[in-house]
Amino acid sequence: MKVLVTGGVRSGKSRHAESLLADSPDVTYVAAGPRYDDADWAARIAAHQARRPTTWRTAETQDVAGVLAAANGPVLVDCLGTWLTAVVDAAGMWEAPVGEVEGHVLAQVDAIAAALAGATVPVVLVTNEVGLGVVPVERSGRLFRDLLGTVNQRVAEACDEVHLVVAGRVLRL
Repeated sequence: MKVLVTGGVRSGKSRHAESLLADSPDVTYVAAGPRYDDADWAARIAAHQARRPTTWRTAETQDVAGVLAAANGPVLVDCLGTWLTAVVDAAGMWEAPVGEVEGHVLAQVDAIAAALAGATVPVVLVTNEVGLGVVPVERSGRLFRDLLGTVNQRVAEACDEVHLVVAGRVLRL
């Protein structure tokens, strides 16, 4: 099972993703975010940990492809939107030419898609559906929207299913 779960902010997509692996005691939860020392990020991770089984492990990393390639149990990646922000932040590329940013990000997305295609364990990935959200008019907002749309499409191609979550309701696409 390889599932991409997408939806808007606070749509219930993370809870739905967690429910897909609820019967698995040995899940690796990948918190793929930008600032591991940020108090808001730490609170977000703590809230997710509080509602998950205590046997689930949390890996705070941007190396999603590496986790997938090494996985010997189910993996939940939350979320590709925060992963994208982290990748662009870490490279200091928000002001770089769009083509350079795309090349940098898409090389990593291709690695994720390849690892996902080769995964023999259940994998659930969470992402934001950029077509449903308000995007800032600034260059970085447009860049994020366009890149995440492409990330979502490439990851969806490597998945068996895509679930859209809106107001806690799930539509399997």
